Amino acid sequence: MHPPNTPIPLATLAAALPDLWSPHILAELNGQYLKIARVHGDFPWHTHDHEDELFLVLAGALTIGRAPADGGPVILKPGEAYVVPRGQRHNTSAVDETLIALLEPIATRHTGTEQTPQTRTLAQQLA
Repeated sequence: MHPPNTPIPLATLAAALPDLWSPHILAELNGQYLKIARVHGDFPWHTHDHEDELFLVLAGALTIGRAPADGGPVILKPGEAYVVPRGQRHNTSAVDETLIALLEPIATRHTGTEQTPQTRTLAQQLA
């Protein structure tokens, strides 16, 4: 976790992360975790049955895949955010390396109802 009562340089910290698609928890607030990640390529389709998930692009571009019935893909640029509603099947992808922040309830499992090689536990995200 980031030291309390100090500014959090989201993009700087995200750029320094060693692994792709491996979120790092920076702060806890009101039952939510603030996370950052460095991403590139494709992340598996998954669902969070009980939690909404907010994505904020810090640098690069992120595509959030959604079913056509849900409106199809959403493309986010730096400074843009999108909330994936609970229960909506989605994936994420980035053509180029992209830095993101996430805000989600503490109980949110990384890959929701799916278990993949990219799945990270909360303990791994706190490390």
